[in-house]
Amino acid sequence: MQAPAQENSDDPTAALLQTEPAARTIGGEEGMNVDEMLTRFAGEFGPWQLRQFLLTSLAWILCAFQVMAVVFADRELAKPIPCPAGIRLGRAWWLARSTVEEWGLTCGEKYKVGLAQSAFFAGSMAGAAFFGHVSDSFLGRKGVLTLTCSLLTAFSLLTAFSPSFFTYSFLRFLSGLSTGGVGLSAFVLATEPVGPSFRAAAAMSTFHFFSIGSISLSFTSLLLPSWRLLYVATALPSLLFLLLALPFISESPRWHLVRRNLPAAMQIIRAVAKTNGYSIPDRAILVHDADPTRPDRTASILDVMRSHVTRPRLILGFLINFLISVSYYGLTLNVANLGPEIHASAILNAVAEMPAYALTAVALRWHGRRPMAVTSMWLCGFFCFAAGAFVKAARMGCAAVAIFAVAATYNLMYVCTAELFPTEVRNAALGCVTLAGQMGAVAAPVVVAVGGKWGFGVFGGCAVVAGGLGLRLPETRKQPLYETMAGLEGGEKGKGEAG
Repeated sequence: MQAPAQENSDDPTAALLQTEPAARTIGGEEGMNVDEMLTRFAGEFGPWQLRQFLLTSLAWILCAFQVMAVVFADRELAKPIPCPAGIRLGRAWWLARSTVEEWGLTCGEKYKVGLAQSAFFAGSMAGAAFFGHVSDSFLGRKGVLTLTCSLLTAFSLLTAFSPSFFTYSFLRFLSGLSTGGVGLSAFVLATEPVGPSFRAAAAMSTFHFFSIGSISLSFTSLLLPSWRLLYVATALPSLLFLLLALPFISESPRWHLVRRNLPAAMQIIRAVAKTNGYSIPDRAILVHDADPTRPDRTASILDVMRSHVTRPRLILGFLINFLISVSYYGLTLNVANLGPEIHASAILNAVAEMPAYALTAVALRWHGRRPMAVTSMWLCGFFCFAAGAFVKAARMGCAAVAIFAVAATYNLMYVCTAELFPTEVRNAALGCVTLAGQMGAVAAPVVVAVGGKWGFGVFGGCAVVAGGLGLRLPETRKQPLYETMAGLEGGEKGKGEAG
C-alpha cells in the first residue's frame, strides 16, 4: 500500500503537483486538488483503489467478448459452402456453426461478412462519442457503465435470435453502441481515483482483462460451435457484472468535484483514506479550480476545440488513434488468414498482447509516454512489412510481434489522452479520440477482406505515419491531472512564463 507523503516531504511528485494552483488556504482550511489529497492523506494506490480497479476492469472482458465474437461467429468454414445459398438447417437453426454457413455468405455475398463487422465498429464509434459526453455531464461514469452494460446484455441476447443477416447486422451495430460506452467508463472509473505515481501503470494494466476476455472467448467457442449459442454466452457475463460487480463500484470523486458536489467528493476521498488505513485532517478540503468569473458554466468538447492548448492535442490524438486502430483491429481480425486453426491464432494474438501491457506498465514509471508510443508504432510498422514480405510459415510470428507492439501503442493512447485533458472533459475527449479509433476499426475489415501481403502493407504504413505524428504530442509524464479547462490553461500558462 502506498503511504501518503508528509507535508514536508521531499517527494518530487508532490512538489510537482504544486504547479497547479489548487492548493490554498481558505478560512483556516487547506484546499487542494484530488491528486494532492491522495498523495498527502489518502494513499495513491491501496486496498480501496485495488478493489475499484479490479471490479471496473472486469468490464474490459465484456468488450473483448463483443470485439472477438465476429471472428468466430462470421468465420469461413474449412469445407466450402456451395454457391449461392447456405445450408438448410430446418428446426435445428440454432446449430449453424457460423453466419457464413447459415446464410450462405460466400462468392458474391462474401462482402456481407465485412459489412456486419464494420456495423459493430460503427456502433462503437457512435457510442464512444455519445456516452463520452453523457459520462462527463449529468449521468456520470458509473451511470453510463450501468446503462451500457444493461443494453449490452439485451442486445447480445437478441443477436443470438437474429432471423436474417440484416437484423443481425443492425443488432451488432447496437451492441457496438453499448460497447463504446462500457470501455470508456470502465477505464476512467479505474484510473481517476489512483494517485499520480501509479496512475499510468494502473491504466495500462486494465487492458490485461481485454486479453483475458479474448482468450476466454476462444476456448468458449470451442465448447459452443454454434454462433447463436456463442452470442448467448457473451450476454451472460454482462448480466453477472451488473448484478455482482457494479453495486460495489464507486463513482469517481473527480466527477463529483467538477459537478460542484463537494460533500460527495469528500465522502469518497474519506472512504479511500479509511480503507487504506489513513485519515484526512479536518482542515483538508477539496477545491474546484474553475474560472471564478464563470462558476456555473459546464465545459464541453466545443471548449476543447476552442482552446489553443487542447485543440492540437485533440487533433493529433484523433489522427493517431484512427491510424493505429486500422493496424490493431486489422491484425486482430486477420487471424483467420494466418493459419488453418483460427482458435490457435486468436489465442496467440491475445497472449502476445499481455506482455506488452505488463512491460509498458512497468516502463511508464521511468520513461515518457511519447518516446514509448512512437517506438512501439514504428516497431509495429516494421514487423507488418516483414509479415507481408515473408512466406506464410513466418508470417504468424511477425504478426504476433506486430500485434505485441501495436497493442502497447493502442492502449498508451488511452493513457496519454486521459492525462492530456482535464476531468470535466476527459471522457468527452476520450470519446472523441475513441470515435476516431472506431473509424479505423470500421475500415479494418475491408482491408482484411483483401488478405495476403497487401493487408500487412496497409497496417504497417498506418503505424509508421502514426509514429511520425506521435512526435508532436506533449509529454505528460510527471504532469498534474487537472480538473477543469481553467486549471489546465492556467497551469500551461504558468509553465510558459517559467520558461
